[in-house]
Amino acid sequence: MSSPLRIGVLGAGHLGRVHLRCLQSLSDRWELVGFHDPDPAAVEAVAQLATKEAWGTPPVPFASVASLLDAADAVAIVTPTASHAGLAERALKKGVHCFIEKPVTTTLAEAEALIHQRDAASRVVQVGHVERFNPAFEAARAHLEAPRFIEAHRLAPFNPRGLDVPVVLDLMIHDIDLALYALEGDVVRVAANGVPVVGSSVDIANARLEFSSGAVANLTASRVSITPMRKVRLFQPDAYLSVDLLNRSAQVIRLEDVDEGSARDPYGMYLDVPGRTARRLHIEAPEVGETNAIAEELTDFHAACKGRAHCRVSLEDGLSALRVATEVMQRIEHSLTPTS
Repeated sequence: MSSPLRIGVLGAGHLGRVHLRCLQSLSDRWELVGFHDPDPAAVEAVAQLATKEAWGTPPVPFASVASLLDAADAVAIVTPTASHAGLAERALKKGVHCFIEKPVTTTLAEAEALIHQRDAASRVVQVGHVERFNPAFEAARAHLEAPRFIEAHRLAPFNPRGLDVPVVLDLMIHDIDLALYALEGDVVRVAANGVPVVGSSVDIANARLEFSSGAVANLTASRVSITPMRKVRLFQPDAYLSVDLLNRSAQVIRLEDVDEGSARDPYGMYLDVPGRTARRLHIEAPEVGETNAIAEELTDFHAACKGRAHCRVSLEDGLSALRVATEVMQRIEHSLTPTS
C-alpha cells in the first residue's frame, strides 16, 4: 500500500473527538498530523481522551487553521455549521481535500459556491451523511428495489449541544439524505409542520416529501423524546424493509407467489387475496456487520482522495439534502406564522 495521506481535524468538540478516535484505527490510510480548536477546554479534552484510551502519541494541537492546512493533504471539518463554508474555502485554496460534516453549509449559496471552488481546485469534497455507512442500512441496501414509500422516525433526548441548528438540520437531514438516495425522481412537493418546545428553535418536526416518480417519504424528527429511536421503514412492490439504525438490525419481509395446489407449510404465513395468486410471507434478517460508520466514511474519503473511487456522498448530495431541508424549514415557518 502507498504511504498514507496526511489529515488534520478542524474542531475538537464531541464529534471532532469521535473523528480523532476513528483515525487511530486508520493509520494505514491516514497519517493524523493533528487538530485545531480555539477552545482550550476542547484541546484539554482531546489530551485526556488520548491518555484514557492509550492512543500512543496524543494528536498535536495546532495553533491556527493556517498552520494545520499547511501540514495536511486533507482535512475533516467538524466545527459549527456556520464556519463550514469559510473553512472549506480556505482549505480548497490551499489544495487540501475536504471532508465536511453535515449539514454541508448554512445556506444554499455557500454550498453552490463550494462546488465551483472544488472544481477549480480539482480536489475532493465529501459530506458527512454518515447513515449511508451505517451497517444496518448497508445490509438492507442490497435488497432495495425501487421503494415507493419511506417512513423514518429519528427521536433523541434533549441535548443542548445541538441547539445551534434547528432539528431539521440537526437530525432530520440524515433521513432526507437517505430518502433522496433510495427513492427515484426529484422532490416536487413538500409539506411540513413543527414546533419549538425547549427554546425558540423548532425541536420536533414532520415532513412529507413527494417525488416525481410518485414515491413518498414521511419523516419525523424530535430532540425532546424520552426514548431514542432511529428507524427507517421502506416499502416496495412485494417487500417491506425495516432498518433500525440505532440498534443496528435489519429485517426484510417479502411476498412470494405460491403455486396453486401446492402444499402449504403449517407454520408459514400466507396471504389469500381474492382475484390473485396466494402469497407467502418470507422473513429474512440480513447479516449486519460490526463496522464503525464514521471510520467507513473516512475510508471512503481516503479512496476518493487517492483517485480510486468516487466519494459516496458528494458535495452535490450534501447540497441536495440541504435544499430539501431548507424547504422543509420554510414550510414549518409558514405553518407557525399566525394568519390574520
